[in-house]
Amino acid sequence: MDTIKIEKNGTRMIAHAGLMGMESSNTNAGFIAAGNRTYYGVETDVRVTGDKQIAVLHNPTTAGISPVELVVAESTLKELQSIPLYDRPFFYGMENYGVQPLQNVLRSDLHIPSLAEYIHICKKYGKICVLELKSEMSPDDVANILSQYKEQDYEDSVIYISFNRETLKELRKQAPDAVVQLLTNEKQVFSDEFLDGVAADGFDLDIHIFTATKELVERIHARGMQVNVWTCDWPERAAELVEWGVDMITTNILE
Repeated sequence: MDTIKIEKNGTRMIAHAGLMGMESSNTNAGFIAAGNRTYYGVETDVRVTGDKQIAVLHNPTTAGISPVELVVAESTLKELQSIPLYDRPFFYGMENYGVQPLQNVLRSDLHIPSLAEYIHICKKYGKICVLELKSEMSPDDVANILSQYKEQDYEDSVIYISFNRETLKELRKQAPDAVVQLLTNEKQVFSDEFLDGVAADGFDLDIHIFTATKELVERIHARGMQVNVWTCDWPERAAELVEWGVDMITTNILE
């Protein structure tokens, strides 16, 4: 299986959770797979561990990605990195391509990455980091994340995204020039008041694919904001988004 190529016409493609259609989500293997392709950015998720380190994974526990179940907020980064992970690529509609989802096959080369590993790989391959802040972050947690980008001299190559508006405000407070996208879900109502408020915060928008319309894209652009759409794995839908002029498409398998 390889990525599914589409006509992008200037729309920037973001590899979701590393490159989840090719490799297990949020693993170094996925980051490298995206690095070796034409993606503009590589998205991943981070959470705060019990020892106040930053671990790369989506859920608050390791259930589903490993036979060993740990709670992230109660575990050290070293403990999290020591457990085996399943080889589980996934994308929407994968069964149409003869790919079987969610196989319980362990791979000895997979582990939960640290934030530093993720930054290193993105920098090595010249990719923009698209960093989703999953857990509620304290000012110290935000400072820790920002410091790790500064340590690797890559702070100008990251887009921060989150559903948590207060966390993004704290990040913007500590890093006034940071590029920030507020994530929204499929239930979001895009009133003028909401859009004006996001624009006033200085954020762009990362909207759910089910809410994306040409009219909404135009309303967002009219306020000077960029639009990222998550998560699109259907070529026909992606062609529509490209035609509407969305700035970014986050995807598991399209390229």
